[in-house]
Amino acid sequence: MPFNQIPPAIRSVLVLEDNFLIALDMEQMLNALGVTSVHVATTKEKAMEFIAGHAIDFAILDINLGDDTSFTVADALIARGIGIGFTSGYGELLALPSHLRDVPRIDKPFSEGTLSSLIATASGPKSI
Repeated sequence: MPFNQIPPAIRSVLVLEDNFLIALDMEQMLNALGVTSVHVATTKEKAMEFIAGHAIDFAILDINLGDDTSFTVADALIARGIGIGFTSGYGELLALPSHLRDVPRIDKPFSEGTLSSLIATASGPKSI
């Protein structure tokens, strides 16, 4: 897949990000990559409400949400068969639960190209 492109099937994306400026920047990047519908949730509760009533193709989850994490949202999305990718401002310092260690992750700050790669990697074919 060419640089700065995402799979054509990814048109509706949920962004769970507690920093509003980062979320807006991510929304602009996703729109530039061809995503037609971006929904931003700033808390895991808002994300869970959204996924309960809406169909999405992919989700980008900030791991650390202040005093909380996005792991329960990740589990809910995986149970629904929705691809996910993580973002983190803490790099390798943050321990992921064992069942989420293979989820692709990018560190903040990131570029449009890095975001594109995250989506392409996380939504691509899975090896057994």
